[in-house]
Amino acid sequence: MNKEIKKDLYRYIGEDCNKIICQLRYFLFTPGFQYIYFFRKAAAASKLTRLFWLIGLRFCMFKTGIQIPYTTKIGPGFRIVHFGSIVINPQTIIGKNFNISQGALIGNSSGKNKGVPIIGDNVCVNANAIIIGGVKIGNNVLIAPGAFVNFDVPDNSIVIGNPGKIISRDQSPTDKYIIYSLK
Repeated sequence: MNKEIKKDLYRYIGEDCNKIICQLRYFLFTPGFQYIYFFRKAAAASKLTRLFWLIGLRFCMFKTGIQIPYTTKIGPGFRIVHFGSIVINPQTIIGKNFNISQGALIGNSSGKNKGVPIIGDNVCVNANAIIIGGVKIGNNVLIAPGAFVNFDVPDNSIVIGNPGKIISRDQSPTDKYIIYSLK
């Protein structure tokens, strides 16, 4: 298991990520981690082996409903909290310690905020949240379930509602949600 995948698995189970039995269990029985595994392998593969990993990734896509192309730039510590109907634009850039839940959409826009999102470190995107357009999401941001975000979000904030409303915090609102975070 390569270092990047181990960092992702660490976000699920902490120090147990070094145990072979835990690695096997999460690969076989955790669909979100299975997708991450094939995603990382396809992204890092040579041209010769990429086809094999892309077939595995495609199989996971149909099985889980997750659509994250292998060209998407996602930092270490990627965690799919609940799988199902997750879509991320391939040009999106995401930092480390990123949580995403079912029904989330991170996509492009051709309107006022043309482009794709850039997302910082320690961000948690909850169920059915939508982030679209060329927006910047800061570090330590919590996107609440069902929130619609088409504007920049500063560090240490919570976004709630549709249309989204920013609630600023003095401390990180993601500390309770980003478990086993990478330093």
